[in-house]
Amino acid sequence: MDGRAVAPAAGTVLNALATGTGSAFAIDLETTAAVDLTDDGEVVGEIAARPEADATLIERCAALAIEAYADAADLDSAAMGARIRTDSDVPMASGLKSSSAAANATVLATLDALGVADAVDRLDACKLGVRAAREAGVTVTGAFDDASASMLGGVTVTDNTNDELLAREAIDWHALVYTPPEQSFSADADVSACQRIAPMADLVAELALDGRYGEAMTVNGFAFCGALDFSTGPLIDALPDVTGVSLSGTGPSYVAVGDRDRLEAVADRWREREGTTRLLRTRTDGTRTT
Repeated sequence: MDGRAVAPAAGTVLNALATGTGSAFAIDLETTAAVDLTDDGEVVGEIAARPEADATLIERCAALAIEAYADAADLDSAAMGARIRTDSDVPMASGLKSSSAAANATVLATLDALGVADAVDRLDACKLGVRAAREAGVTVTGAFDDASASMLGGVTVTDNTNDELLAREAIDWHALVYTPPEQSFSADADVSACQRIAPMADLVAELALDGRYGEAMTVNGFAFCGALDFSTGPLIDALPDVTGVSLSGTGPSYVAVGDRDRLEAVADRWREREGTTRLLRTRTDGTRTT
């Protein structure tokens, strides 16, 4: 019994660290998960090309999915194990939601292996991955904003405190992503500094819920660059040629949206910086079995 699923990465509209309200949108970078169910009761994960990487998150995702849905598949969850392998073009610890993509892909691949993927509500599947992320200690907020954007596609606004979806829109944008060479782990972010800019985060949430995502991103970008001590240089490079630009997550990546021709001009400026620049599209289809 095997299953396979693919999940997109995401960029940030509003970082949830300040108030618990967050917003993100899916982008065309993917993580693939393959899950083989076993009868030895062991859940073992592997991250392709990174044998030293901690696989706790994907192992917990598969275990929770088995625990929750094996009975629906008329299988004995107590005796069931899994072998999980993920492969990704999403750089890790880059602010592009690699953990959320890995969690979503693993949960859905496990449900696919169980034969129940089509019967499980996508938000319920998403919440399993969020729970696994919290238990694995790879997130501060639970990342329901990032996970919901990756699972559902489009842009989402969420209350991460209560895992509540406040809004979703199936936007179709061009997106530009700049990723410096360093890494930044969200679990290490200065939460207290982020909480001090809560009034700015409230403004960003109002803009996002009003559908003014570009303005929301830009306000978020300047506010969180200040709180998390990242350079605003890439934001300045992008303005006024983009609809919106922000630090993505807790960095170090930056993401901009707008007209393709103007994004290409920004890409030329970003490529003068050390790191990787990618011109992408947003995704509206979210996580899917393959």
